Amino acid sequence: MDNGLQFKVKRIYRLEGNGNTKAFVDLVINDELLIKGLRVVNGKEGLFVSMPREQGKDSKWYDTVQPMKKEIKEQISMAILNAYKNDQSNQRKD
Repeated sequence: MDNGLQFKVKRIYRLEGNGNTKAFVDLVINDELLIKGLRVVNGKEGLFVSMPREQGKDSKWYDTVQPMKKEIKEQISMAILNAYKNDQSNQRKD
C-alpha cells in the first residue's frame, strides 16, 4: 500500500544493560516531520516499537503520538526495527 509517506530513521540511541528498552529512535516523515522518543522494546514476543509517551499527573503513561491507521503503525515499526537490526549488525563489524 503506497500512502505517500516516507519514513527515515534519523538517529538510534542504544541503551546498555539488561532493561527491556533497547534503544530510543528519532523518525523523520517525508523529510518534514521529526518524531523523537520512539522506543525499541524487548517484549515477551520479541522486539516491538513503542510510541513516545509521557507521564501524567496521575502517574499513568500516555502516548503523545498515535498513528490513526494500523497500516501506518506497522510501516513505522518495520522501518525502525529494520534500521535497528541493520545498525546492530554494522556495530558488530567494528
